[in-house]
Amino acid sequence: MIKNRKTSAKLVALIAAAGLIGAACGGSDGETADTAAADEAVTTEAADAPAATEAEAAEAPEAGGGGFVIALEVPLQGASKDASEAAVNAANLALEQAGGKAGAYTITTKTYDNSTAAKGGWDDATCAKNAADHVAAADEIAVLGPYNSGCGKIMVPVLNQDPTGPMLIVSHANTNPGLTKAWDPGEPEIFYPTGTRNYGRMIATDDFQGAAGAQFAQKELGLKNCLVLDDGQTYGVGVATAFKSEAEKLGLGVIDGGSWDAKQPNYTAIFEKAAADSPDCVYLGGINDNNGEQLIRDKVAVLGANTGDVKLIAPDGFSGYPTVQELAEAQDMYITFAGLPTSELQKIEGAAADFVNAYIAEYGEPASFYAWYAAAAMQFLLKTIEASDGTRADVNAKAFSGITVPAEESVIGKEFGLDANGDITIKDMSINVLTGNSETYLKPWPLG
Repeated sequence: MIKNRKTSAKLVALIAAAGLIGAACGGSDGETADTAAADEAVTTEAADAPAATEAEAAEAPEAGGGGFVIALEVPLQGASKDASEAAVNAANLALEQAGGKAGAYTITTKTYDNSTAAKGGWDDATCAKNAADHVAAADEIAVLGPYNSGCGKIMVPVLNQDPTGPMLIVSHANTNPGLTKAWDPGEPEIFYPTGTRNYGRMIATDDFQGAAGAQFAQKELGLKNCLVLDDGQTYGVGVATAFKSEAEKLGLGVIDGGSWDAKQPNYTAIFEKAAADSPDCVYLGGINDNNGEQLIRDKVAVLGANTGDVKLIAPDGFSGYPTVQELAEAQDMYITFAGLPTSELQKIEGAAADFVNAYIAEYGEPASFYAWYAAAAMQFLLKTIEASDGTRADVNAKAFSGITVPAEESVIGKEFGLDANGDITIKDMSINVLTGNSETYLKPWPLG
């Protein structure tokens, strides 16, 4: 559960969206569209949404000290609940260790749930409503999150058009490349209607991660023919596309299995059809929230155990889920992670190991891997706020001015900041394996 501290606010329950939500999301019911075009429609409408007027927008608090709120954006319903609660706890712990201050400014947090019970995960309308609420909240200075790239694509253009901003948003987990660099048509410019960047991330992108998965499959495991599936969402399509693109360069065979439907009771037909093409690898481009555990069960039921002739590889959309780790059919599954896992951070003497150990002492167990990057996002936001004049516009400007968190303070063990595009200045990639009901670090993977 999320632990309440003096530096954290109670979780707010948000009601159905109105006003800006209709403009931001149109008729879409989320990222379960069958095609990339549907995905683009959602993000295009978000970018075209009318910005809040001066009267509707929050007036920035005056410079010279005072208090601000950093909003924490996570899905707290569905399969990502545990990972999201850990991220909130880690961000608040980092803030607590900083004394609840960013220079002269006192900082608290407020947690926003961008998921719904009906969706069992993040919800496009809720993401749009939350974004409008951030713009309208006079005390909020920046946003940490969201967890899902699709939610980020909805929120960023709304915050970008904040009349007192742009308002800075820094994600601990978004990996879709299009938020910061050319990917799908119109990206990333579509997310920045003012022409000024206001988004950053603390993690490497899917063009690196998907490529790492393909390279590992061929170069490390010696595999020759991979069935590639995606969940139809922004993240899943992106990472699967990157895997297929790299596979083509390597001469690794690809069986394009298309998108799996999260609402289906089973997926045996997908694997029975693919069996005719003799795959020796299955790559799951997507997130566990989209019925991933059933997909894993059916892979093993049809194509055999992961120690057998057909290996199973997935991106970090399957990382950090206790239910996946405890699933018998998931054992010996390989998972790429766009950062460093807990065990490696604990080996880095100083701030990184100290933070992990402090978290374990506070909560009794390690956090999911992305939680450490939520703490890093908090550290970076505190640095930018401290350097600013206390306005949203200047906080955003400072984020892209070369400010860094030094290695001796960094919870991820290395000096880091944002480049001009909003990507983190350091990039790590890890290969992990599920064994003994635990996600275990296997080796680092070099990024080209």
